[in-house]
Amino acid sequence: MGKPKVKKMLFILSKSTLDSVYATFIMANGARAEGIECEIFFTFFGLDVIHKKRMKDIHIATVGNPGLHIPNIVGGLPGVEHLVSKMMMKQMEKLDIPPVDEFLEILSASGVKLWACKLAMEMFNLEREDLIDEVDGILTVGDFYTRMDDQNIHVLFV
Repeated sequence: MGKPKVKKMLFILSKSTLDSVYATFIMANGARAEGIECEIFFTFFGLDVIHKKRMKDIHIATVGNPGLHIPNIVGGLPGVEHLVSKMMMKQMEKLDIPPVDEFLEILSASGVKLWACKLAMEMFNLEREDLIDEVDGILTVGDFYTRMDDQNIHVLFV
């Protein structure tokens, strides 16, 4: 008898850096392509990704990001974060990877459930109207835990 197949992937997205956002989106999209149920729980700064006014201003962190191979002193210079983010977005565009807003529409249309964290919403004084229409709802942490009440469910914190 083979290993049980993954039934559902639950992602917790707590950051709004390009690398975290796209890693989550690409993995969620891949899960759906494999027929795996998928949900994303946006908490803390991850809420920026589903915030109507902030979602178009997602950047790559250039300070303290060893994967960029840029010294922190250079990464902290004015304009460097914007430039590196723009370069990364152009590279993703060449690979036909959609921008954040379009990717969220694709994920939602494919059946990915998008949840906002109630506590983080309250902490940042956000209302449902601040979020994109594709968000399926606002959950407490306890509500999110009930989404795991089955076998073959995997949780990934990004």
